Order: sequence, then structure tokens, then C-alpha cells
Amino acid sequence: MAEKIEVKAATEAANAAGVSCTANVAGATSTAGAPRAVGASRATGAHRTVGVPRQTAPRTVAASARREGLSTRDIILVAVLLAAGAVLKLTVGSLLSSMGMKPNFIIAMYCLAIIIVRPTVAQSLVIGLLAGLVCQVPMLNATPLLNIPSELLGALVCGLLIKVPMRIGGKLDLNPLVNTFVSTLISGGVFAFLSVYINVMSTGGDLMVALAAYAAIVLGTATFNAVLVQVLAMPLKKVLKR
Repeated sequence: MAEKIEVKAATEAANAAGVSCTANVAGATSTAGAPRAVGASRATGAHRTVGVPRQTAPRTVAASARREGLSTRDIILVAVLLAAGAVLKLTVGSLLSSMGMKPNFIIAMYCLAIIIVRPTVAQSLVIGLLAGLVCQVPMLNATPLLNIPSELLGALVCGLLIKVPMRIGGKLDLNPLVNTFVSTLISGGVFAFLSVYINVMSTGGDLMVALAAYAAIVLGTATFNAVLVQVLAMPLKKVLKR
């Protein structure tokens, strides 16, 4: 009887030890599995975070509008200056001609217009063509059609020279003075050559005498126009904010 009790007690102790080992193994398994679950959760969360695209506002770059033609304001300014040149040539020009001076206010005004508006070379040619057509008015021109090529070349030179910087000390801009002087020389020289060729050489006149007379007139006109445009360009640029 005592031996049966001892065997039963030993069996119960062995069973208890087995249950404890099973519990410990289960606990270890549970503990070891937890970090994996957490790691998996973190990995999943990290994957989701990386996978979501970042919402950013689209960048906009402001492109400056390219100027392709004269504005309405520029066209009006050119028209007003050409009209003023025609009126001045009829009135003041006639008065000065009686004193031995022959200023050409139309050349001065289209040079002033080109200097202020600063058009392209092609647009300068158009301004010169318009000036030449204005000169075809009988009261403004004694020799028809000669002003068209002369004013075209004068405006072309003026349109090219506006790109040349001529500032002294960073403040005084001599471009209007030099530009108008050279442009008037070109325009007046072409007009003088064509006029001498048509009116003098065709009639057998003295070429050198005619050229010398025209040279004095052209130089005087160029000097007058250069001073006039230099004086007018500075206040007009300030008023028009150019």
C-alpha cells in the first residue's frame, strides 16, 4: 500500500514538472514571437509611409513677355513727332531758311522718336519710310522721291546706333547728340548725292561746286539737329519714363 502511494506521488510530481516545462516553452515561444510581430508591424508601417507620395505644390515660373512690336503708345508718339517735324519745317524751317540755315526738323523728329521708343532695326526702317512719305508733301520737298531712300538710310543708321552706349560718368548720355548728327549726315549725304546727280550732272554743271555747297548745308543741318534732339531727349525720357 505504501509503495502504491509513493508511485502515485512520483507520477503526479512528474506530470506537474511536464506541465511547467510546457508552460515555459509556450511562454518563450510567445515572448520570442512578439518582437517579430512588432518588427513586422513597424516594417509595414515604414513601407506605408515611404510608399505614400509627397504632395507638393507645382512650381510656376513667370516668363517675361517678349516684346514683338511697337505698342499703341509708341505708335502715337512716333506719329505725333513726325507731324510736329512737318509743322516745324513749314513754319520755323522756312523762317530759318531765309536767314541762310536749312534745318530739317523731320530728320530730327524721327531720330528723336527712334531714340525714345528704341525700336528694332526693321521697325526703324518703317519709321524712316513714313518720314520719307511725309516729305513727299509738295510744300516740304522740292525734289520728289529723293527723301524716301535718304530717310530710310538715316533711320537705319539711327536704329543701329541706339544700341551703342555713349554715357559719360554714368549719367550724361550723349547717344542722342552723336546718333542724330551721324544719322543726319547719312540722310543729308544721300539726298545731296542723288540731287547733284539728277540736277547737276545731267545738265553738265560743276559737280565739285555743287557738292561743296551741299556739304556745308548738310553739316549745318546735322549740327542743329544733334543739339535739338539732345536737348529734347532728356526731358522727354523723364516724362515718358523711358
